[in-house]
Amino acid sequence: MSERVNLEVTIQNIVFQADSGTFCVFRGQSPEYGMVTIVYKGMPPFAGEKVLLHGYWTEHPRFGRQFDAQSWEAEKPTGCEAITKMLGSGAIKGIGPAMAERIVKQFGEDTFRVLDENPERLLEVPGIGKKKAESIMASYADMTGTRELIFFLESHSISSNYAPRIQAIYGSTAITRISNNPYCLAEDVEGIGFKTADRLAAALGFDPSGSDRIRAGIRFTLLQSGSQGHTCVPDTWLIERAASIMALDPVDVRTVFNELLEQNVLRTEEVGGQTCVYAEYLYRAEVGTARRLLLLRDQVNSLWKVDYTRIIAQWEATEKIKLAPEQVEAIKASVEHGVFVLTGGPGTGKTTVVKGILSVLRESGCRILLAAPTGRAAKRLSESAGEPALTVHRMLEYTPNGDEAVWGRDEDNPLEADAVIVDEASMMDIVLMYNLLRALPIGCRLILVGDVDQLPSVGPGSVLKDIMRSGTMPIVRLENVFRQAQLSPIVRNAHRINQGLMPVWEGETDFSFRQFNNEEETAKYVVNQYAAIASRLAWQHVQVLSPMHRNPCGVDNLNRLIQARINPPAPQKAEIRAGALTVMREGDKVMQVRNNYEKNVFNGDIGRIDAIREKNVFVSFPDRPEGGTVVYEGNEISDLQLAYAMSVHKAQGSEYAVVIMPLVPSHYVMLQRNLFYTAVTRAKKQVYLAGSRRAMQLAVSNNRTQKRYSLLAERLSQGETDNNNQ
Repeated sequence: MSERVNLEVTIQNIVFQADSGTFCVFRGQSPEYGMVTIVYKGMPPFAGEKVLLHGYWTEHPRFGRQFDAQSWEAEKPTGCEAITKMLGSGAIKGIGPAMAERIVKQFGEDTFRVLDENPERLLEVPGIGKKKAESIMASYADMTGTRELIFFLESHSISSNYAPRIQAIYGSTAITRISNNPYCLAEDVEGIGFKTADRLAAALGFDPSGSDRIRAGIRFTLLQSGSQGHTCVPDTWLIERAASIMALDPVDVRTVFNELLEQNVLRTEEVGGQTCVYAEYLYRAEVGTARRLLLLRDQVNSLWKVDYTRIIAQWEATEKIKLAPEQVEAIKASVEHGVFVLTGGPGTGKTTVVKGILSVLRESGCRILLAAPTGRAAKRLSESAGEPALTVHRMLEYTPNGDEAVWGRDEDNPLEADAVIVDEASMMDIVLMYNLLRALPIGCRLILVGDVDQLPSVGPGSVLKDIMRSGTMPIVRLENVFRQAQLSPIVRNAHRINQGLMPVWEGETDFSFRQFNNEEETAKYVVNQYAAIASRLAWQHVQVLSPMHRNPCGVDNLNRLIQARINPPAPQKAEIRAGALTVMREGDKVMQVRNNYEKNVFNGDIGRIDAIREKNVFVSFPDRPEGGTVVYEGNEISDLQLAYAMSVHKAQGSEYAVVIMPLVPSHYVMLQRNLFYTAVTRAKKQVYLAGSRRAMQLAVSNNRTQKRYSLLAERLSQGETDNNNQ
């Protein structure tokens, strides 16, 4: 990177400003360099302002030389021309260019002094009446408040991106409230966490051992525990982690923790002499999940006069198959019970059982809904079952609404269904499961299908595993691999990995491993293999999966290398910068990384960039139900990432014809059996492994998955005991 420099400019015009206030492009006149294009991750200055920028000169491959501003300081414009330009820039509601000229003509260079000290004098300007003056005064006060807040944040090394959100919540009291307790930001403002508030508190000279800081640190640690998969954590775990994050003595943290308990601020549960602590939303989800599961199990509607033995026999004859005894048992269990779990590895016949369940339920007159946690998993379920399937979110008519999500289906507006089948249920976290259960009418059957040996959900909880561990719900685990599946080396090796055995690849064409001396050679092989396969298969059928994002064989580096190899820059190929190190260009394979319900694209959806025009990115998603091209504008582009390579977690619920996976020592933290098993089971036809045999052995032998604290199994068991004692 070039040397950091200061640049003084007068703002001429704002070229682009993201609605979220997180990115802008503007042009300024510099006495030394003439007209300059400036990019800044935050809110722009106003046209006409004279500002001092701090940042770096950069060379964009398409747009040429520009200034990457890290921060800026503004002076109120001087001179009638500059004042007129700023007032007419649109920053103040009610003042356009013509009105700005009249105001400056009336007050000249005293305009800002008049607006600050005697704003009622606006009535002296021709064309401004009382209502118009009040509107201008209110807008100017807001602008001034926002500008003062921006200066306040920037002067304490906090991004001014947050200013609009803070101003919207606190209004004119923002600076006073933050100065009194900066930790209120972590509580009240979306996107501002403890670390940002803590940095501001340190800049303001707050006591690092103060109770306000410790309270905020405990809350932050508790919320972080959810992102690590826990629904609750032991109090000792919480206190030790919080003390470590804040670099404090655990004794001091325990003192404030006990105060919070006395004030009944924290949600806790006593289990086996240990205090477990919950974030409130996770407590409600876990308790609600246990209650609804038991209720659905115990109050299922009977299917009268259904001879499912006859129906199964007829279905076998029609499909020309013979079900195994455990498959017949699974179909019968789905009919007889309100909640039923079907689990098993690849090749054990889960799809066949689901088809059998559908045939029985359909003939008995049941209204059936099919769903899965992700769009790709829902599409696979629909294709295999021959019935429409939705994502769980879409089935529940979910829409985001800031901090609070809106679920269109719940107890007051339940789903119109007699049976709901959810595939890839191992991906269901506790919050999604709770909201699904809330939407099921009492008497409805719930059938959960999944491979419990795969990676757990990204969100908190291990719901499928906990339901099975509780022993309170009927379960059928399919373990026999059928003969046709046994012919596949992918299926055979997946089961070997799951049993703690090394895969076998000698003599196989569809399952291979290449050993290399270092990670750079491994990465080169992965790129070459991807390029060779992509030359004969459609782009969506080959996928690189990596355990981690960092290092030479991580997702980020492999994406850059593969992009450079198969989709290099060209004069006729438009491209756009999407971050400090990433450029996206036409033809790139990309992934949506956040749910967007307006565009109907979801986290993990894979698409291809068809065109880039006027800073808009046009992406086609082949798995999108309604098809068509999705247009990304401005800040929306940050929802896309290159997807030649992705993490194994992102690939859950998906299948690809070919999977390429590096296994290298630097990924040792993530080398676990369930991750390796999940990666291999994503492939339908071929698996190419590369790297270190020792790393592979570590992945196979390491069955010590990270412990997830949860009391769902205990709640289910206790609930059953309570019911039996009534």
